Amino acid sequence: MPSPFTRKAIFIYFLGLSYFIFLPFNGVAQKDSLNRVPVEKLKLPIKSPANIRHVLVLPIIARSIETGWSFGGAGAGTFRFNSRDTLTRTSNAEAVALYTTRHQFVAAVNGSIYFPGERFIVNEQLSYSSFPDEFWGLGKKAPDSNEESYSFKQYYAYLHPQYPIIKNLFLGVVYQYQRVFNINYQQGGLFDTQNVLGRQGYNISGLGLSVTYDTRNNAFAPDKGAMFQFYFDQFAPIFGSNYLYTSYVLDLRRFITIYRGQVLALQMLGNFNSGAVPLRSLAALGGSSTMRGYYAGRYRDKNAGVLQAEYRVPLFWRIGAVGFADMGNVGPELKDINFQHYKYSYGGGLRVALNQKEKLNLRLDYGLAKGGSNGFYLQLGEAF
Repeated sequence: MPSPFTRKAIFIYFLGLSYFIFLPFNGVAQKDSLNRVPVEKLKLPIKSPANIRHVLVLPIIARSIETGWSFGGAGAGTFRFNSRDTLTRTSNAEAVALYTTRHQFVAAVNGSIYFPGERFIVNEQLSYSSFPDEFWGLGKKAPDSNEESYSFKQYYAYLHPQYPIIKNLFLGVVYQYQRVFNINYQQGGLFDTQNVLGRQGYNISGLGLSVTYDTRNNAFAPDKGAMFQFYFDQFAPIFGSNYLYTSYVLDLRRFITIYRGQVLALQMLGNFNSGAVPLRSLAALGGSSTMRGYYAGRYRDKNAGVLQAEYRVPLFWRIGAVGFADMGNVGPELKDINFQHYKYSYGGGLRVALNQKEKLNLRLDYGLAKGGSNGFYLQLGEAF
């Protein structure tokens, strides 16, 4: 459970945050997860200031197992190209810079733009990170005693434009670039004995295609609809990549209103790779979005699969509660995503609606995982 100091810090944070919530200009929105940001989150500034709905600049306090406490600032906004267009989902954008108590630094700009009538959608992210991290080795059997510290620096770019084919069905192009450098690790340790690719630093660059079926009624916290997405990226020297491999991602989500605003949210997520996959591109379990309670990247391998469910209940005023449960596994082959040495986690949390109309929530979660691992998360936006 959080210590008295942690509870006091959270109370002080909410007290200060409430000042921003009630500003006359209706300020809103930012997301401060240090993981790769989900494509459906936050969006970019546009032509006409008349159509900008909410703008917010504020200090940030966040927390996760991987970072400890994070401090920094963020600017965010939500907007529509046409203020009278109520059918198109709201676009938004975010810029964030964070420094953590574990001497990690992250700066990122990310967003999703929904053009009028959703005739065109663009998701993007640019980030830089300097990140001391932990590594337990590859595979589902990696023991806690394996833990080794390492550090790296990274530039990352992601661009995903999508075009409608028919109603709610989109075809997209996916581009990813990643430069990982200044990797410091224990010589003769796990990185060397397991011959982990990319441990000396590398560049990857890949191009691929996506197919998305999306009927969700909100980009932040849907209460009905579904999102089924599949995409692949081919990383190859022709695109400037040091490694040749293919990455496949399958993301299935379903949102069902059960009773008076109570929502059952379900997700099946698979990340599969073939070829020579470097360190930071390996599939992984753990973090603030999946398998909460495990350290992000606690288990790594070429392939990973996760099932998670979350039950969301409004309580009073801007406050809500959730309960969640997850299970998943990793392995070098698809057949290894099974119930042998499978992982699970569960937990609960609170939600504070920073913007009730757009359903943008501050998220406080506490997760417990198989083997006794646990973690407290203070983030912006839902896990999925």
